[in-house]
Amino acid sequence: MDVTGRPARLYNRVAQTAGQMHPGSAPEISEHAFYRDVIRVLQSARVPFLVGGGFALFHHTGLSRATKDLDLFVLPGDFSHVLDICAAAGYRTKVKFAHWLGKVVQDGQVIDIIFSSGNGLCTVDADWFTYAIPGTMFDEAIQLCPPEEMIWSKAFVMERERFDGADIVHLLSAYGKTLDWARLLRRFNSHWRVLFSHLILFGYVYPSERSKIPEWLMAELARRIRLEMNSAPPAGRLCQGTFLSWSQYLIGIEQGAYEDARHPPRGNLSRPQIDALNATLREGKDPQ
Repeated sequence: MDVTGRPARLYNRVAQTAGQMHPGSAPEISEHAFYRDVIRVLQSARVPFLVGGGFALFHHTGLSRATKDLDLFVLPGDFSHVLDICAAAGYRTKVKFAHWLGKVVQDGQVIDIIFSSGNGLCTVDADWFTYAIPGTMFDEAIQLCPPEEMIWSKAFVMERERFDGADIVHLLSAYGKTLDWARLLRRFNSHWRVLFSHLILFGYVYPSERSKIPEWLMAELARRIRLEMNSAPPAGRLCQGTFLSWSQYLIGIEQGAYEDARHPPRGNLSRPQIDALNATLREGKDPQ
């Protein structure tokens, strides 16, 4: 066991492969250079960032697939500063959505600068960096998003065109015995049903690995289900599906049948922020 609490075998594989690209992506050399140069620019500016997305998933699990960009996660307070630094270095930058996402672009190549999630729930905080996994990419020392925070943010991606449940299954398979389960449960907070759904799916996909999920956790979540079944349902007509999908649950909200849970006090998004997401959908564009 290494100092991070992760299995030494897995950690060593992460460290050894962190300099490699996804075998399935076959990127051009210029793309290597773009990613490497932006990483160096941010390191020179001493701005903390974490590598996430498909690259981190490959490093954590060995799962290889094509990827169209590099995801860098930063603290909310550093978001504008990171874009300014990249702009000063000669790259084109833009804020796509002010509540979570910016872009750094060069010749059609893209780096996403992320400080939260599109649904407003999974904000990057200091713990992302405290529990980060060290690695190497393009001969540069980097930090990878922790698997707990990757599971948390990916758990809400349930679009018709994209479902990150398989990514979570692979992360649970790789790290299940060593995850900080208490921290992960705290991350989900009132959205614990979403975590429970992924844990049940994991036991279905890999029944021989069910023991990687702590018995105490499954018992606690089952207890909460039983408690809810014996309680009266909420009086208001609330839709929390918008935490999971940009578009698939909007019809009931737009018809006035349900309240959108993304609004305070349950969510963190303002009406203008949600309107901006919906406008992108109406244009037939991917909000991400």
